[in-house]
Amino acid sequence: MHVLIVFCHPEPHSFNGALKDVAIDTLQRQGHGVEVSDLYAENFDPVEGPAHYAERIEPDTFFPLTEQRHAFESAALPDDVQREIERLERADLVILQFPLWWHAQPAMLKGWFDRVFVYGGLYSGRMRYDCGRFPDKRAMLSVTAGAPASTFTRHGRSGHIVALLWPIHYSLYYLGVKVLPPQISYGVQGGGLSYEAETAFRQRLEEEKTAWARRLEGLDTEAPIPFAGWDDWDEQGMLKAGHPENWRL
Repeated sequence: MHVLIVFCHPEPHSFNGALKDVAIDTLQRQGHGVEVSDLYAENFDPVEGPAHYAERIEPDTFFPLTEQRHAFESAALPDDVQREIERLERADLVILQFPLWWHAQPAMLKGWFDRVFVYGGLYSGRMRYDCGRFPDKRAMLSVTAGAPASTFTRHGRSGHIVALLWPIHYSLYYLGVKVLPPQISYGVQGGGLSYEAETAFRQRLEEEKTAWARRLEGLDTEAPIPFAGWDDWDEQGMLKAGHPENWRL
């Protein structure tokens, strides 16, 4: 198995960096190939815009999807985007490693989605969802969050973690990827702690790393998150009346 880790944190010595290193060591020890896309270290530009396209098909007005499709069909994608697509194509499993910032992924990672998931190449009107380009690939999120796990429940003050991560999971599924349940490390924060509290905190982080390694050792037995597909929707794009998940009043 070949694994791509998309690492999105500005500090390589952060806990996110430690989790990335745990994943590399664990996967390589199992005999898997591992490739890392370090967005900050590689100075990935997350901002889509006309400057990325030397020869525009619409020179007067910038239409991102139009230019993405034209560049893909002309083999003229920006070098960094082409590099990331090639990494995606090589991967059997994609791990996104990032901290939860403002109830979502960092802007750098959102920009990676915006620029790398090119229209006309990685998806189209029919090449999406369960008819997407990457039905044989799997993906999962490894996320750190500052607040305790209890606050990320349905009525918790931090917001329901399922809802917060849903847009990211759905974007991956949009490409046809099978999305595994996320690995979430809660309560990851530092500074201002007493010696005793700091010692307990560091011990818990070590336990989080151990849990992450164990999870990676058993991925082959995991089932992906279920999503509706084309056969489940009616002509208006709604779940069909007889669908078991249809809970409309």
